[in-house]
Amino acid sequence: MNDPALVLVAHGTRSSRGVEMIAALAEAVSARVGETRVAFVDVLGPSPQDVLTELDAPAVVVPAFLASGYHVHHDVHGAAAQFPGAVVTPALGPDPVLAQVLRERLVEAGWTPGDAVVLAAAGSSDPRALADVRRSAAMLASLLDQRVRIGYVATGTPTVGDAVRGAREDGASRVFVASYLLAHGLFHERLFDAGADGVTQPLGVHPRIVDLVAARHDRAAVLTRS
Repeated sequence: MNDPALVLVAHGTRSSRGVEMIAALAEAVSARVGETRVAFVDVLGPSPQDVLTELDAPAVVVPAFLASGYHVHHDVHGAAAQFPGAVVTPALGPDPVLAQVLRERLVEAGWTPGDAVVLAAAGSSDPRALADVRRSAAMLASLLDQRVRIGYVATGTPTVGDAVRGAREDGASRVFVASYLLAHGLFHERLFDAGADGVTQPLGVHPRIVDLVAARHDRAAVLTRS
């Protein structure tokens, strides 16, 4: 039996660069696991229901989200529940792999040990998602061996700008924003207005993230064969 197709479900963005980044991630994953399709829960299509209907076969659905809030619990799981052959994996985050990539992105942006760090997340009204962001910040703090503040781009407090100002008020001479976003888009662009000394690139198409998505698929694929 062939491995089930992978459906990578992202939020969606009006940024062509962001859409291209998700497509590139799917292409890189497909080289590892076979057929990989992309779906979006907002802004643009196709929707998860559209893709799963077209496949009409067992599928592994991987939520390309860094925290599990409304979109994961309602949109992704709700769509997959309509298709008996679909298995939903955990979201990409929180995961130690993401902390490792965040550290690499910080170094690329010019961060050095001791510079203050703000983890910039999209935010959510769902407490489960906010708890996931706190876990991610703790993982990064452990890896960096220093405090990591949290700031939110869209929903939640403190904002990224407030978190940067808070770090400076506490005496930090340099502050770096670690973009806890998967792809380019409006949210990422907003980070450059936060007053930090540097902003990392989104997590993006990193080999470790490709490995993470592929591992999510491979573990769940077993369930589609049972």
